[in-house]
Amino acid sequence: MKTQERLKTSPNFQDADAFYECLLDAHLGLSREQSELLNARLILILANQLGDTQLLQACLEAAKPVDLN
Repeated sequence: MKTQERLKTSPNFQDADAFYECLLDAHLGLSREQSELLNARLILILANQLGDTQLLQACLEAAKPVDLN
């Protein structure tokens, strides 16, 4: 199966709102620098859970800003 075919772009977890609330709560009281470090650690932990370099590269491409011009 091609990596692009495995890339999930529609919601694929049970409670997106609860996750987002937890994410916001994790940042409460943090400085900007601490918040950025939290995000960096979270990205690396989640990447480790995926463990597939090609899939991670596809995720990076999908997350890049879209040119609206």
